[in-house]
Amino acid sequence: MTRDDVDWRGYWPACPTPFAEDGSYDAEAHRALLDWYVGEGMHGVFVNGTTGEWFSQSPEERRLVAENAIDAVAGRLTVVIGCTSYTAREGAELGRHALAAGADGIGSTPPPYAKTYPDETVRYYRDLAETVDGPVMIYNWPHGTGVDIDAVLAERLVEIGNVVAIKDSTPSFEQFAETTRRIVDRVRVIGPFMSEAGLDLLLEVGGDGFIGGGSLWGRPDAEFWEAVWRGDLEPAREHARRMDELFPKLWLPGGWGGHYGAYQSQLKVLMGLLGQPIGPTVRPPRLPVTDAESIGAMRGVLVEAGLLERPAEVRT
Repeated sequence: MTRDDVDWRGYWPACPTPFAEDGSYDAEAHRALLDWYVGEGMHGVFVNGTTGEWFSQSPEERRLVAENAIDAVAGRLTVVIGCTSYTAREGAELGRHALAAGADGIGSTPPPYAKTYPDETVRYYRDLAETVDGPVMIYNWPHGTGVDIDAVLAERLVEIGNVVAIKDSTPSFEQFAETTRRIVDRVRVIGPFMSEAGLDLLLEVGGDGFIGGGSLWGRPDAEFWEAVWRGDLEPAREHARRMDELFPKLWLPGGWGGHYGAYQSQLKVLMGLLGQPIGPTVRPPRLPVTDAESIGAMRGVLVEAGLLERPAEVRT
């Protein structure tokens, strides 16, 4: 398989997994959120990635979450299921289940915690790809794995038969640019193109999409890509400017966490403030953001960005 065997492109939310107040999986809220993504014009969705809190789910729950998401939007959105695991055997079991349930493909980081050496990383992906019958997306997430897939290693990985894409979340834009230049002719490159520097790289060498934590902007995130595809660059550049301005006000450098809490915890509060169908509940080891000062600060950032209306002044 190569990049030409899939049509993966555009804006994909990395879908948070909704949990009820008691911590149980909220399947109805998940379907409502996925339906909202369809209505906002998203081009695909990544389920049970980092944002989806796969690490706090049992294997049975991960299968249930995948089945529910696929049943909700397969055929309306491209659906790729995260199958990151400590071993390729475990990842392949989840991957075969997801593909049999109707997923368009699977994605995985290198195994967390192990901090694999390059040859071990290649072996992990080869073992995973050889035991599933479907497209595989490499997910470079150095903050969660201790492994940063550089351009040299990426070139080795894209030679593996079923690998068709890379979701590159390296904190180094320079490394991302070098990786993109080397492999974009062979696999779909999904990464930080939705900034001014990223847009310049996209126009220079090509690229395919971005997978972001949910979608704070909604339809404008999808419209960025549609503007690029039709050659209407000014609205795309304006959205990139807005992204560049908003990002550092909410997220730590590299995007691995928020100023007010863990990535998933902060994101769920932001989504709730925007009226998106999700609650604030996260699962341990994550803790929720509940203090009024932090929530008020996040609300202020959203108001300043034009994502929320400014409250009316009370006159006395």
